[in-house]
Amino acid sequence: MLGVSRDGEVVTIELQRPDRRNALNEELIGLLRTALEEAATSARVIVLTGQGPIFSAGADLDGVYSDKFLTGLLGMLRTIETIPVPVIAAINGGALGAGVQLALASDLRVMTPDSFIAVPAAKLGISVDRWTVRRLSNLIGPGPARTILMGAERVQAADAYHFGFANRIGSLADAQAWAKQIADLAPLSLRHLKLVFNDDDTRGPDSPEQTAALDAAWQSADAQEARTARQEKRPAKFEGK
Repeated sequence: MLGVSRDGEVVTIELQRPDRRNALNEELIGLLRTALEEAATSARVIVLTGQGPIFSAGADLDGVYSDKFLTGLLGMLRTIETIPVPVIAAINGGALGAGVQLALASDLRVMTPDSFIAVPAAKLGISVDRWTVRRLSNLIGPGPARTILMGAERVQAADAYHFGFANRIGSLADAQAWAKQIADLAPLSLRHLKLVFNDDDTRGPDSPEQTAALDAAWQSADAQEARTARQEKRPAKFEGK
């Protein structure tokens, strides 16, 4: 489910679940968190990518509807944010939902020319946490962020670069080459910069209303309807319940 390789000071971690389009489940989240923590003890830069034609299809919808999954996902994203070395997300093909969250938690993002990002939570009767909304808005601006989240629209790599989501357009090899260049920079400087960049008010506490609204979405009949509709291969019919 996970591959780890090293080239000098750069460690590449590859999601290897191509049969599920590298969708995240509890097991993969745990493996990824451990691999990140271990890599950070010796590497100077980590590259995160996905095997096959897509970076990550997001959460595995066959088993995502649980508090344990959400807790594990948010904890793993926090690990990416807090390990003391830069993390570069090398996005191939596409990143959806939790795949976009992986990229948001990373420090830098390289996207292949044919790739895209999308957060289809509103099509699934669920929502994303405050950190995701605020981080995306801080990174690309509130207008494009609303298009992605409230419009549930895909954004292609060229537009993602224009918005500031992608730092570069290129392949995994390009991301790894950039990682080698960054690995030659002063690690203590990079550690400080990472701490400052991530001190962006995205980790503030939810208001009681925000918490209640997020819980209501995840526990709603609409969320169950979306899951049933997906299994039956039909459009979901949402009722706001």
